This record gives sequence, structure tokens and C-alpha cells, in this order.
Amino acid sequence: MRITMIGAGYVGLVSGACFADFGHQVCCIDRDPEKLAMLKGGKIPIYEPGLEELVTTNALQGRLRFDDNLADAVSQSDVVFIAVGTPSRRGDGFADLSFVYDAAAEVGRALKGFTVVVTKSTVPVGTGDEVERIIREQNPAADFAVVSNPEFLREGSAIDDFKRPDRIIVGTDATGAKAVMGEVYRPLSLNAAPIFYTSRRTAELTKYAGNAFLAMKITFINEIADLCERLGADVQDVARGIGMDNRIGAKFLHAGPGYGGSCFPKDTLALVKTAQDAASPIRLIETTVSINDQRKRAMARKVVDACGGSVRGKTIGVLGLTFKPNTDDMRDAPSLAIIQALKDAGASIKAYDPVGMEQARKLIEGIEFGDSAYAVADGSHAIVIVTEWNAFRSLDLKRLRALMAMPVMVDLRNVYRGEDVVKEGIAYSSVGRERHLVK
Repeated sequence: MRITMIGAGYVGLVSGACFADFGHQVCCIDRDPEKLAMLKGGKIPIYEPGLEELVTTNALQGRLRFDDNLADAVSQSDVVFIAVGTPSRRGDGFADLSFVYDAAAEVGRALKGFTVVVTKSTVPVGTGDEVERIIREQNPAADFAVVSNPEFLREGSAIDDFKRPDRIIVGTDATGAKAVMGEVYRPLSLNAAPIFYTSRRTAELTKYAGNAFLAMKITFINEIADLCERLGADVQDVARGIGMDNRIGAKFLHAGPGYGGSCFPKDTLALVKTAQDAASPIRLIETTVSINDQRKRAMARKVVDACGGSVRGKTIGVLGLTFKPNTDDMRDAPSLAIIQALKDAGASIKAYDPVGMEQARKLIEGIEFGDSAYAVADGSHAIVIVTEWNAFRSLDLKRLRALMAMPVMVDLRNVYRGEDVVKEGIAYSSVGRERHLVK
């Protein structure tokens, strides 16, 4: 199949490279000249394990190319995916669909022959209807079908998620579009990946409902963690205990500093606004959004408490800046709010992240960046594990103790066992578990 992917961002680039790896002919369109030059030069503008190799291999074999000429690519395609950004709109938090609608207008003017136009971007219910209207307005004689095909990629494991999905959701009632989408995803039939056909509006809502449920699950275990600290229970054991129930499941039950990233914050907010506009508010998600926003600064208070009630004039070392490991994504990362709150409390900040330093420097001012965990620990009155990178899981605790001005570790990802840390003379605080003080 001949595929055009409009948008070479995270979703578009991963999806385009994977489709090319299936044997399809893929052209990724992007209007950012700097990004386009990087991609044509074999450089990847984002960090995702395995993506650079996948892009390079398929580009060399002629199945994947990058361009800025949307009209030419669309006119030759069987399928056009719209994978542009839908950030939260300033003012009301609703999804900004201007990039989607601009792409739809350009696609409409360029269509030739029957073409399936697919919204891969995360969009509110009814967006597909508007995309169809825009295309028809631009090209009344066009032969096309608009399909919703939401993505379910996790940063850090996106390629595996794409090639071994739990399900593929295709929203369309058009028989011809179903046949085309079946051919696009046919290579995944080897992995027995189920394709679930439903209506376009149902597919659009399914994406938001799925992300909102996972965000709610994270927020639930974080609330339970707070209760565990009050009652002397262990949140990790609680999570294991309830996760063994197949009706609940073990995933997304890891207590921590709150969710961040490119999906959960904006998608929960967009769903809240959609529901309010439909006069059917989803109060569980409204509360989830509120709790998660408050939690990030609350984690800074945990650091302050671990430092004896004040961090004024003290240096705090932050390990991990991205919202999760195996990505350089800093969007809505908990570290941003935590660092700001600690600065507001009078602390000086030193920070290190294995991959996210370049992106972090664009967003965080007035702190010192180190080149390793030990450089950050040197002279610090506490170190705070914010992101659970593998590089932080087996730190030399004796070396940390010797470097630190005051031996305190605040583990917001529950990476360590408190008894192991305190044995080396470092006071230890975590999330939803017993606090360990040096005797």
C-alpha cells in the first residue's frame, strides 16, 4: 500500500517507520525544515529505543522517505494518516484541532482517486465528522472515506506496542475503508492482533476513555499510598494484592509522583471538557485531574519533610527529569513542578537525566545540571529519585554517602528497599512505605 503520514512527530514517525517495515511504501510529511533535514540525514529528533535503526533500515531500502510536499504525496496514496499534534488549548484546556483541520483542508485539495483518510491523532468525538466536512468542502467530487484509528503507543516501548498490539481499533462504517484498513494491518495478523471495527465516534471516544481509566488507576494507587503512610501499611504489597485480581490487573498500580507525558494530562483534560460540553460531566476524571496536579508539588513537601522541615539554603540533587524512563519527553513531567516547588522553598537544585538533559535545559532555568548521579550527589543535602531509569537502580550507596553533605534519599519511585539504604547511613523516604531513619 502507498501511505502518506502527515506529521513526523512521535506518533507519525513511529507509525510510519513500522508501516514501512511491514513492506508498505511510506512518505512522512513534515513542515519543520530543521526536523526534515535531520530525518533526511538519518538523525532522529526524538529518543525512542530501536527507532533510529528502524528508520535507517527502511529509508535505505526505499520504503520510507521524508518530504514537505503534502499535495504530491497525497495524490499518489491509497491511505493518508493525519498524525499531527492536538495540544491542550490555552484558556479552556480543550484539544487544539487547528493542525488537524489544516491538514484535512490540504488533503482535500490534493485527493485523486479513492483514498482512505485516517485520523491517527488523538481527537475529541466528532472530529472525524468535521474532517469529512472540510475535505468535502475543498473537493466536492472527491472519492474518500474518513476513518478513526487511534494509537495506543507507550513511549519507551512504542515499536513493540505497534507491532504487538493488544488491539487495533478502526472506526468506520464504510465497507471499502474496512477492506483498505484490513490490508494496511494485514502483517499483524501473524501476531493474531485483533482488529476491532466500530463506528467512528465510538473509536474516538474509546481512545480518551482508555487513557482516562489508566490515569485514574495511577491516581487511585497514589491516594492509597498516602493512606498507607498514615496507617503503617506498604503500598507495594497492597498493589500486588489487588493486582492479583484479574478484574483489576497489576499494570499501572505503581505509586509515584503522579502521571505526566504527552497523553494522560492533555487527554484527561480534553475528555473533561468534552463531557462538560455534552452536559454529561465525568466527575471521576475531573477529580483525577485535580489530584494529579496537586500531587506533584506535594512530592516536594515530602522532600522538605525528609530534610527536617526546611530546604532553605540547602542543595537538592534530582535524579531523573523525563516523565518516564526510555524517553526524552519532558511534557508535564513531575520533575518540573517538583523542582519549581523546591526552588520556591529556597533550595538550590542539581539535576541529572541519562537522556532528557537537552530537553530539560529548554524548560528549567536556574539550576545546575550534572553529568552523572554522583556529580549531582556531591555536596547535596538530599537526593531525590524522580524517574526510575535503570541507571539509578544500583547506585553505589557507600559512594553516595561519602559525597553528600547530608545523607538523605527520597525515592519517589520506590526503587530501593529502605533497610538497604539506611544500612549505609542514608536516611530513606519513599512513597506509601515506612520511613527509615539513621540510628
